[in-house]
Amino acid sequence: MAESAPLEIADLRLRQQLERVMAASRYAGKLCQQEPRLLQALLDSGDLQRSYPEQRLQQLVREYLADCADRPRLLRQLRRLRQREWLRILWRDCCGLADTVETTRDLSLLAEACVEQSLEFLQRELAAQHGEPRDANGEAQHLLVIALGKLGGRELNLSSDIDLILAYPEAGHTDKGLENHQFFLQLSQRLVSTLEQVTGDGFVFRVDLRLRPFGRDGALAMSIAALEEYYQGHGRDWERYALVKARVISGDPPQARLLMETLRPFVYRHYLDYGAIESLRKLKAMIVAENRRHGLATDLKLGPGGIREVEFIVQCFQLIRGGRQPELQRQALLAALASCEETGCLAADVVAELRAAYLFLRDAEHAIQGYDDQQTQRLPDSEAARAALLAALDFPTWEDFAGELQRHRDNVSRHFAGLIAPADGADPAARPASPWPSSLDPESLSAAGFGEARRVSEQLREFQDSSRVRYLQQESSLRLDQFMPEFLGACLAADDPELALQRVLPLVQAVVRRSAYLVLLLENPAALRELIALCSASPWIAERLSSQPALLDELLDSTSLYSAVDREAQTQALRQQSSRLPEHDLEVQLEILGYFKAARQLSVAAAEVMGHLPLMQVSDRLTELAEVVVEQALAVAWRELTAKHGRPGRAGSGSGFAVIGYGKLGGIELGYDSDLDLVFIYDAAQQGQTDGERPLDHAQFYLRLGQRMIQILTARTAMGPLYEIDMRLRPSGSSGMLVASFAAYREYQLHSAWTWEHQALVRARFIAGDDELGQRFSEFRSEVLQQPRDLAKLAEDVVQMRERMRAQLHPGERGASGKFHLKQGRGGMVDIEFMVQYAVLAWSHQAPQLARWSDNVRILEALSEAGRFTEQQARELTEAYIRYRTLVHQLALQREPEELDPEQSGRAAVLALWEQLLGAGG
Repeated sequence: MAESAPLEIADLRLRQQLERVMAASRYAGKLCQQEPRLLQALLDSGDLQRSYPEQRLQQLVREYLADCADRPRLLRQLRRLRQREWLRILWRDCCGLADTVETTRDLSLLAEACVEQSLEFLQRELAAQHGEPRDANGEAQHLLVIALGKLGGRELNLSSDIDLILAYPEAGHTDKGLENHQFFLQLSQRLVSTLEQVTGDGFVFRVDLRLRPFGRDGALAMSIAALEEYYQGHGRDWERYALVKARVISGDPPQARLLMETLRPFVYRHYLDYGAIESLRKLKAMIVAENRRHGLATDLKLGPGGIREVEFIVQCFQLIRGGRQPELQRQALLAALASCEETGCLAADVVAELRAAYLFLRDAEHAIQGYDDQQTQRLPDSEAARAALLAALDFPTWEDFAGELQRHRDNVSRHFAGLIAPADGADPAARPASPWPSSLDPESLSAAGFGEARRVSEQLREFQDSSRVRYLQQESSLRLDQFMPEFLGACLAADDPELALQRVLPLVQAVVRRSAYLVLLLENPAALRELIALCSASPWIAERLSSQPALLDELLDSTSLYSAVDREAQTQALRQQSSRLPEHDLEVQLEILGYFKAARQLSVAAAEVMGHLPLMQVSDRLTELAEVVVEQALAVAWRELTAKHGRPGRAGSGSGFAVIGYGKLGGIELGYDSDLDLVFIYDAAQQGQTDGERPLDHAQFYLRLGQRMIQILTARTAMGPLYEIDMRLRPSGSSGMLVASFAAYREYQLHSAWTWEHQALVRARFIAGDDELGQRFSEFRSEVLQQPRDLAKLAEDVVQMRERMRAQLHPGERGASGKFHLKQGRGGMVDIEFMVQYAVLAWSHQAPQLARWSDNVRILEALSEAGRFTEQQARELTEAYIRYRTLVHQLALQREPEELDPEQSGRAAVLALWEQLLGAGG
């Protein structure tokens, strides 16, 4: 070997690298003996010492194939290039000049370039004989090559097969009348032969097409429509697993995007796919059984703690959660592993251990394969091969290497063993005996522990006899039979078993045909317990989960479920989720936004009913959630509109658009089902235009921005509409402009607004948009509120408005039932709000601090500090207001009317102050 080394290597560092490569790879030595000029050319080029930019391999392949006039020349040039680049990549890997990711990337880029440019040559050759294949519009078609496995993830090793599926856009004919299917069949055959045929120069890449539809019996190439039909009608779970790494590496980009969009719904479900768990459990059992049966202890890929187990761990989360969390849809394993940490699927320390193990195993795999260019992952037996592996990995002894290998494999095995535990792992003695499905008579149910056994029997039989249950497919029926004993046992363990059953059974009936949700609860007993507890505590939560079962996933992490986080944390969480989504895909953006809002709202409700969150923080969190959603809706609408029309010309750097929240949103008092009262204003030159290719006048641009925001906020998603929007508080109400200029808004408030509109302004607040314009609005709001007013006229207007409001109420709100209505009853919440608004409008010109806040509690505090209310009056009103709001929240979660018996109202102090402040007219 040393005799064949180029003698002109004067650089000591290069000579040392050469000695290491020759010690690590017997095949590299043979290659240099057979092709002595190969190494010299690599040394002369300097390519051994530098990392390639991504396009370099494409350029090299093009250069090598530039003068290919026939197929024999194509085969020879491809193989010579493969020898050159294999030696270069091995050298850099062995000498520590390239990390694992660069090694696998370069091997993958080489394969992609060889496939793509071979296809260009072969299609020209075949089209000269049969004509170009064309679609219905006469456009030329090209073969689409889908890479799977390691090539799909750009993770090829030194002796990998390349797993491919071949497709073409659509049926049709070539210019000379040959069917497209026949053309692409011949092209596929030539491609495979070109890459894997063994000649005197070796081969390029071995090609494996067994993962194509119908396997060995399937056509080598299928149309996109045929692929879609196959996966919809025949696709199996293991094929979803295989397609996680699918990536188109050759073909027209629009057709490539269409193909991937066709495959994505098969691979990634829109919901959290816990239905895949049983299939993954079976696959895991097969892996374990294969290890035992075939004695794979020395196999770094297939053996215990090997590469396949790392891939399985990551791909489990991708399949189960990838539809709901698109950031998991990554072909490269290390990128997907990082996403598992970012999305909370795996803890940071677990990810660190798996990453380290994967990189170590891949390095060892390269060392094994580089020895003789053989496709194997088994640890070597011979002393020579072991010595070569130690040289490649820089370990002093085999014991040192084996110890480090075992440490990594133990880590992988531990995490693999803890993933998807066997279904029968639960202890049956830990739960009450369940009568499902046969013994649903009252006697059996009573013996099981149900007190109102006859009513429970009727409920369960009605459920069992419902069409949704009777016509279940076999798999769903089996899952239901597995679930019901666990469910009934969990109900029996609750404080009120009958109430738990009554609240949760409608949810079971709603999701019984989407049995993946039942699997979620079966796989996570703690989530089932949380479900029972929350639904028992609140029918509102039970109804919400029944109509939005995707939220069941939120029950998996009780820490997250009960942590109703503040605005900053909510903004950060939504931004993180949205940043990985395609900006052009509005549907996906809305689905994520809808789920985010519903999940955060559930978190607040759960925290409230379980006593973890006091009223003031409940309203704060719900209001902050609305602000975050509005802010995101504005960002999406702004991005969409400016992409079409450009930005409006303004002196400042902001958007010139502000969203003003009124009512409960402005007063930081939102409830679970509150509408959002919004007003939109803008500030830009009236005569100006946007700066895009399709410019709009400023007024038209901001009008469309407001319209788009409303469309986004009220769009129906899988989780329902985000919010109901009320714009009637804008200048001139429903007849006014949807978006007003700040100048027009200012003019209206100063000279045309009614007293009730200034009352509404008390609870107005800037919530999203241009901060500079928001600050100007806040200053102007204070200016309006601080105007001196005729107090008698003001009191008259406030009382008249209150009476007009009472006249428009339905009988229940007027107290026709004899009950006290917490909001609208005399001495109720609205009366307190009107008194606060009167006080701000009456005295802000003398006590400007009254105009600072928009929420009633802090205004009451300011009124006390300013001496306008006595400390006792402010305290009594504050206590009454907080009590009313607490009861309203509690009653909403219990789905009960907002009423009390009059003697329980505690409204005397409110009525007394109303009489003192506004007179008997109230």
